[in-house]
Amino acid sequence: MKIKFDFRSIRFRLWLTFLGFALLILGLIWCLQILFMNTYYEEMKTSETSKIAATIKTSYAANNYSIESLQNTIDELANENDVTILILDSSGEYMINTDERNLINFRENLPERYASDIAELYVKLQESKFGSASNISTGRMNNRTMEFASYLTNAAGENEYIMFLFSPLFPVQSTVSILRSQLVYITIIAILLALAMSLLLANRIARPIKQITRSAAEMGKGNYGVKFQGGHFTEIDELAETLTKAEGELEKTDMYQKDLIANVSHDLRTPLTMIKSYGEMIRDLSGDNPEKRNAHLAVIIEETDRLNSLVNDMLNLSRMQSRKIALEMEPFDFVHTVEATMSSYDILSENEGYRFEFTCDPGPLIVHADEAKIRQVMANLINNAVKYCGEDKLIQVEVKRNGRKVRFSVTDHGQGIAPDEITHVWERYYKSSTHHVRSTEGSGLGLSIVKEILNLHKADFDVESELGKGSTFWFELALMKPKKPAVNGPTLNR
Repeated sequence: MKIKFDFRSIRFRLWLTFLGFALLILGLIWCLQILFMNTYYEEMKTSETSKIAATIKTSYAANNYSIESLQNTIDELANENDVTILILDSSGEYMINTDERNLINFRENLPERYASDIAELYVKLQESKFGSASNISTGRMNNRTMEFASYLTNAAGENEYIMFLFSPLFPVQSTVSILRSQLVYITIIAILLALAMSLLLANRIARPIKQITRSAAEMGKGNYGVKFQGGHFTEIDELAETLTKAEGELEKTDMYQKDLIANVSHDLRTPLTMIKSYGEMIRDLSGDNPEKRNAHLAVIIEETDRLNSLVNDMLNLSRMQSRKIALEMEPFDFVHTVEATMSSYDILSENEGYRFEFTCDPGPLIVHADEAKIRQVMANLINNAVKYCGEDKLIQVEVKRNGRKVRFSVTDHGQGIAPDEITHVWERYYKSSTHHVRSTEGSGLGLSIVKEILNLHKADFDVESELGKGSTFWFELALMKPKKPAVNGPTLNR
């Protein structure tokens, strides 16, 4: 079996990143410790020698410019930093010498190892604009020395003494060899650790992602029973949790889609069957009988209207859900619209004994909304109450102020809705487990249309129900602020 290596995988990218980072750090260490060791060592000694000179100057000023008081300080600095310190006056007289040899005269009896260096530094010091001079000299057997010269000034700012510092630069080649051998081992260990850590981290990241990918592929095939497992990281756990929730929603959506197809098929089949049956009856039986033919044609027209109403409701609901429908917003009297809507139910009161109780706070109650759509919401809620009302056939409609809003509510005294079903009543074609009293003909989309219209208006709505006692559906719209009448001042006759 041929294994294909993925250069874009998390495993390879993490391995490459860790290895590159390790090599970068090791390269910097090699450069600093091997290539720039001598340069760094010389700069460090130069800085150290300058600090010693500054310390001596500070101590000299602190001790009232007394050269005798510097002896102890200079001895300590010389011992601690392995440096030779010479201080001479302007005439070349020896003042302080931390070297074991004696210096008698600046110009005549200088020690052999410092004579030429002091003379060269003295010339540089005289030419310097900064009051100091430095040099690195190479003596016998290639011994190198860091040399520094500076003035000690008195309280008046005059150059009273000359200070020379000699610090040996020890050979660092042996140190470099030791570091090089150590760095070889460090490099090997660091690379191996980088590879091990990258593989471990890559496995911890890649394994749960691959499991999530396999589960997602199964979910894509329609298997909604899969579960998404997280890993060792918060982000992967959140991804798995989100996909698990998405799996549940997709499963519900698939179930709703199947229910939708089944319900639509049933609702379409009934009127189509009726139309076909009565059409055949007209053809075979009542074609020559005007009275029967007209009755059969009335049934066909009624079923056609029902079919047309179902299709229109489905189309309107789809347009509202896709936000492709525009609202015609205008101010209107909410109470007047409720009264006009309820007047169309007088026929139910007269023919079937339904009772409608309407209570309303004093108006006018002006709202800014799409009046036709709000009237459709009211009608759908009243139709739903008629459909599910109790044996008393009582439907209570109430309009009242609620702060800066107006609330419309419809109450029936039917079987009510179970608590676990109440959140589903707004779904299309949802059927409650309770049985309604009156078999009304409708599209099954009434409450779904109510929900979408109210969402378009950004209105609050809900349902309150208790088993055995009935349900109350309500929604609220914001009231418009009444316009203040213009105040005309009195007219003055002059």
